[in-house]
Amino acid sequence: MASPYYTEEHEAFRRTLRRFVDTKIAPFADAWDEAKAFPVQLYRDAAEVGLLGLGFPEAYGGVESDPFYAIIGAEELARGGSGGVSAGLMSHTIALPPIVALGSEALKARVVPPVLAGEKIAALAITEPSGGSDVANLKTTAKKDGDHYLLNGSKTFITSGMRADYVTVAARTGGEGMGGISIFVVEADTPGFSRTPLEKMGWWASDTATLYFDDCRVPAANLVGDENAGFMGIMINFNNERLGLAANAYGFAQVCFEEALAWAKQRETFGKPLIKHQVIRHKLVDMAQSLHATKAFMERVAYDMREGESPVGPICLLKNQATQTMELCAKEAVQILGGAGYLRGCKSERIYRETKVIAIGGGAEEIMKELASKQLGW
Repeated sequence: MASPYYTEEHEAFRRTLRRFVDTKIAPFADAWDEAKAFPVQLYRDAAEVGLLGLGFPEAYGGVESDPFYAIIGAEELARGGSGGVSAGLMSHTIALPPIVALGSEALKARVVPPVLAGEKIAALAITEPSGGSDVANLKTTAKKDGDHYLLNGSKTFITSGMRADYVTVAARTGGEGMGGISIFVVEADTPGFSRTPLEKMGWWASDTATLYFDDCRVPAANLVGDENAGFMGIMINFNNERLGLAANAYGFAQVCFEEALAWAKQRETFGKPLIKHQVIRHKLVDMAQSLHATKAFMERVAYDMREGESPVGPICLLKNQATQTMELCAKEAVQILGGAGYLRGCKSERIYRETKVIAIGGGAEEIMKELASKQLGW
């Protein structure tokens, strides 16, 4: 069924991106997962097809776009079957928005264009060992020292943390709570900055790291916006990040459904194809039902955002709906695929291991429920 939300320009971009994924990602996803890395050349390749610049100002090399382009980007990247590639390749989409929104013109001109061109890599560092979703109580500190700030503390679970050239870091410059937080751009070669890799259940192709700041000397010019005014810079990220995660989850759920459906049509048991067994058909119907519901919800939320609304509550509900759909489809796909679904190299096997990271990242499911209830006035 054709959707009324997408123009011919949207679909032309989808076709371009599909060719990119089919030629530059899908054939190598298994090898990159096992290698726990993908080539840095992929950033430049993604920039050339307009993927990295989506939603960023043209003045810095971006491509002005609406939320439906972001949905297309997430869906098509998911077709490559590797959440690690999607996460690592697109980590700038959460690292750059605070800089674009609050940073000085000089800082934006220096940092944003090379990232959108695929020449530099950017990461966002908010989460700390002491807590993730409770942003207002972060512990990393930054104290003014002449024309520098001295950062002390650590961040963890940072996507692209090992290879990032620029890290957007939240640190406490003032008192307790959200009013004492500032944002800084920490460059890879900054004295006092170090990092170590983390091993994970999924997203193997994406590097994830713990970052350490030991009297890390950051130039005052790398302060993003005003001192103690960084909390809102963090918050402006969340709507778009959660929409992107929902679209990603939907895309991966669709991949699982398609893989399971194709297997059910060609695999025979007890003298007939799997799909001729009612119990298998019903699993596929449940998957399709959740996919249709998620897509309709996602497109409605994207429409509201395009019209200038900030539907925080619905976005939280959407993220949970999408990640639950991903979990359902991944679980049932592996079940339908049987032994084949348990072997590495199967997209559904990889996606099954990656369900929880999307359900946790960008705000855990429980946090989404609580925030949605508050937005709904309960």
